[in-house]
Amino acid sequence: MPRPDAPTAAASSEVRDVEVLIIGSGLSGIGAAIRLRQVGVHDLVVIEKADDLGGTWRDNTYPGCACDVPSALYSYSFAPNPEWTRAFAGQPEIRAYLRDTAARYGITPLIRFGTEVTRAQWHPHQARWHVETNRGRYTARILVAAAGPWHEPLLPDIPGLADFPGEVFHSSRWRHDHDLSGTRVAVVGSGASAVQFVPAIQPHVGRLHLFQRTAQWVLPKPDHYVPRAERWLMRRFPSAQRALRNAEYAGLETLGVGFRHPSLLRAVQKVGTLHLKAAVKEPQLRRALTPDYTLGCKRLLLSNTYYPALTRPNVTVHATAVAAVRGSRVIGADGSRADVDTIILGTGFHILDMPIAQRVFDAAGASLNDHWKGSPDAYLGTTVSGFPNAFVLLGPHLGTGHSSAYTILEAQLDYVTAAVRHFRATGWTSMNVRPEVQAAFSADVQQALPRTVYNSGGCSSYYLDDNGRNSFSWPWSTGRMRRRLADFDPEAYDITSSTPGGVTA
Repeated sequence: MPRPDAPTAAASSEVRDVEVLIIGSGLSGIGAAIRLRQVGVHDLVVIEKADDLGGTWRDNTYPGCACDVPSALYSYSFAPNPEWTRAFAGQPEIRAYLRDTAARYGITPLIRFGTEVTRAQWHPHQARWHVETNRGRYTARILVAAAGPWHEPLLPDIPGLADFPGEVFHSSRWRHDHDLSGTRVAVVGSGASAVQFVPAIQPHVGRLHLFQRTAQWVLPKPDHYVPRAERWLMRRFPSAQRALRNAEYAGLETLGVGFRHPSLLRAVQKVGTLHLKAAVKEPQLRRALTPDYTLGCKRLLLSNTYYPALTRPNVTVHATAVAAVRGSRVIGADGSRADVDTIILGTGFHILDMPIAQRVFDAAGASLNDHWKGSPDAYLGTTVSGFPNAFVLLGPHLGTGHSSAYTILEAQLDYVTAAVRHFRATGWTSMNVRPEVQAAFSADVQQALPRTVYNSGGCSSYYLDDNGRNSFSWPWSTGRMRRRLADFDPEAYDITSSTPGGVTA
């Protein structure tokens, strides 16, 4: 049911002009709205196609869903939460945190729920973005794309899957009304989501078949219940929470050194090997679960329950991709077969081929997708040449394998808010990053990546785009990211100004 503050169909003929329009109300969109209001931008609107905020933490409600970054670090630095009940928060708590933060900072009334952007195009003569939605039209001086990369489920093209007679659903669209008790279930995929939901459903299903195309490195998860006394301490002494956050950040950055110098990851990889050996005694299963690439080449996974769940008598691990589905039978590429009642797809998301890129257009009518041609690219992961007055949050080149999305986001928001302040103070009408500046930054990233585990670890991951290029990863420390994005650099942009003189460079 749409929220009361969602626009009505009657408003569809109106055109509303705003200073800033933000697409998406996940952690990026909420954070952007808060920070922009803090620098004096009050004429803004947040467009959200769903009927509630939260982004990936609204969509992913599968059993066992939780964060794999420590809770104290998985939150806005300006809105610490002393009430986390676990060291690694679960989905309900994270979603509640986002709701509470949006409400506390007055963002919720700015969100237009049930409103989906169908097209956003730059109009240079008006120096405005024209944004069409299913519930009305907007114009905006500044566009912020905060739809996020963990949003649209990636559905595999498996022959016969459409004709499967049982239930089929993606982990991010969990069918809570479908009872798995005593049933035969096939899980396709063994990534971050499967590592969490497989142990949660294993005790309840009759039979579980895990189809694992690639073995994953899974490290022990240092999770625990946070006692009331510790939460009281965090409430009473905010400096204690800041100290915990700083310590966790330092720990993850230390791990990050290994991602840039893969030889240092051998000690961490040994932890993963010992973790597997301790949980899985059967040699054949252990071999099937042993990765053949360097730890960190794919997303690092944490779990204390995944390996034990795979040793249970009602679980079969098929170390193979799925080749086809014939009737109720799932057939592996190695010829193995499983008759099942339900298929759960733990197959990830459209990370680098973000759907929003098909809906944002330059002045000539070319989309972001048209510009990128399968390899997303943005200056400092934030601005794209040909798309003036627009920012992409959690965009290309900024991903890390070890840190928090909030760390990346807040570095970007420092840059965005500095740009907007500059924009308003100087009377600019448009700012467009110079193509040679964007190209130089991208070249620096690509030159540094081969030394990292992301490129040299010997695996195929979602870090690689359709052209085989790593368009996802930041090859340096997050400290360097924060320093690089701390200050806006107007010399990197072609500027159109409303002040006398018209155009500045």
